[in-house]
Amino acid sequence: MTLLYVLIGVVGVIVLWVIAKYNSFITLRNQTTNGWKQIDVQLKRRHDLIPNLVNTVKGVMEFEQETLQNVIKARNSAISATGVADAAAKENMLTGALSKLFALVENYPNLKSNENVKQLQEELTSTENKISFARQFYNDIATQFNIAQQHFPGNIIASMFSFKAAELFEITDDAERAVPQVNLSLKK
Repeated sequence: MTLLYVLIGVVGVIVLWVIAKYNSFITLRNQTTNGWKQIDVQLKRRHDLIPNLVNTVKGVMEFEQETLQNVIKARNSAISATGVADAAAKENMLTGALSKLFALVENYPNLKSNENVKQLQEELTSTENKISFARQFYNDIATQFNIAQQHFPGNIIASMFSFKAAELFEITDDAERAVPQVNLSLKK
């Protein structure tokens, strides 16, 4: 009879452990999803700001229509992204197009002094920072989720319930990996 109670106790502990482990996977999966949604909110804000910036500078930058078209094209491409890897690649293209636009704005003194352009640039810069922090949070929580699925014996529970590893944001463009060259010397 004692053996039966011990066996029931062991089975009960195993069942409780499986339930707890399953619930921890659900929590991590939901936190990962929330992390992605936070990025999505910031990307939506970015995508909404870009047409305003383009419309503000369009009239003055008559000779730079190709750059403006590239920004809009990159924005439209980024909006249609699906999944983490696709979004990362398309958002990197958009970042490059925006960088070129910001560099060109510097060549137009009347744009540099325009309050609307300044405000839109500041809002986009602020949004870029928020996107960066949201991506970092997402990668941190997605990594925790992936590690939990790979540790033994959690990997058994993860495979039983078909949990899948979360994709991480990665730098795919070699130009982004390059170390910036800074020259602070006063010699020309």
